Amino acid sequence: MKPITEYQDYRKYMRDYYEERKRSSLFSWREFSRLAGFTSPNYLQLVCEGKSRVSKNGINGVADAMELVGADRDYFCAMVHFGDAKNDEKKMQAFNEMQKIAKENRLRVVDGEAFKYFESWVNPVVRELAPIMPGAKPLELARQCYPVVSAADVRYALDFMLHAGFLKKIGEDTYEQTEKVVTGSSEAIPLALRSMNRQMSKFATSAIDDVPPESRHITGVTLGMSENTYQWLVQKLEALRQQVVAMAAKEKEYDKVYRLNLQLFPLTKRKEA
Repeated sequence: MKPITEYQDYRKYMRDYYEERKRSSLFSWREFSRLAGFTSPNYLQLVCEGKSRVSKNGINGVADAMELVGADRDYFCAMVHFGDAKNDEKKMQAFNEMQKIAKENRLRVVDGEAFKYFESWVNPVVRELAPIMPGAKPLELARQCYPVVSAADVRYALDFMLHAGFLKKIGEDTYEQTEKVVTGSSEAIPLALRSMNRQMSKFATSAIDDVPPESRHITGVTLGMSENTYQWLVQKLEALRQQVVAMAAKEKEYDKVYRLNLQLFPLTKRKEA
């Protein structure tokens, strides 16, 4: 099996463990559940299918059944808390605990760097800004940012992106991007993206008053639509987003960093049939 820190979904880890054991023995869901201390023979199968979850009291039993010890056991317990967290705050706490456990034991969390990248708006802005300001110190970069950001925050962002491989240094205070587009695919990335979108939505609100109309384009429309129209419009917006990303990847010369928000959300509840 892959190292446990290459997982963020405890259900996928449990299923992979089950499949690995089954390939080399007569291992069954009944046996798996029994070893974990559950009387229901298909309980863990239901968990892995997303139809149930591991109870707080059952986490250690499942860890025992998979013979997890030390850092792997701690990581699995944190992963269960991450997967079953009821809100973003608790989910973030659990994911940070997963990263902490991995770091303390010199293990790698897949997409951990991407999660951290998307967690703060400063990272993508500095990643776009630094290459067009060769030789600029962190304070100079900070003064170009809107809203205001400290030189220390810019320095931290630069150090992180160099370490994570999002930027590379090609001279004194001179950087270039290693890739034009940054993406993440793990279960944790949507959590960081929600944090990013909250930050950027607040900036969009501030821009209405703080940015001259000729330097921004903010518009909207309120309309009624069916579910089919909604799905059609979502596809169109996603196609537009992909076109913008492709255009940005080809951009050779630019002098300003922009943020494009695509927002479509309900203003009423669904009418009862």
